[in-house]
Amino acid sequence: MLSHEAACILNVSDQEAHVEFWIFYSDREPVGPYKILVGPRRTRHVRFNDLNDPAPIPLGTDFASVIVSDVAIVVQHSRLDSRQAENALMTTMAFPDSVPMMNSSRT
Repeated sequence: MLSHEAACILNVSDQEAHVEFWIFYSDREPVGPYKILVGPRRTRHVRFNDLNDPAPIPLGTDFASVIVSDVAIVVQHSRLDSRQAENALMTTMAFPDSVPMMNSSRT
């Protein structure tokens, strides 16, 4: 089992959700958008180590994320640490009004 971070995205609306991930680092400029589609009344699990376009997230690098959508979604972020025999799992729910919308025209 590989350690990983993931976002579980829930779209309860009747519209497809166009979701963007922006990745922030302590020592470089943010990278994004990573574009994900989530169908109406569907869920999608996205592992951060599977995000490759516009650039892979370097393994072993601290990062934070901002996730925005054109329709209301619920995001649950989880981290699985399997570096030792006793696995650790952490999960949290996002607070939707804490971050302004990103300008996706930036590269």
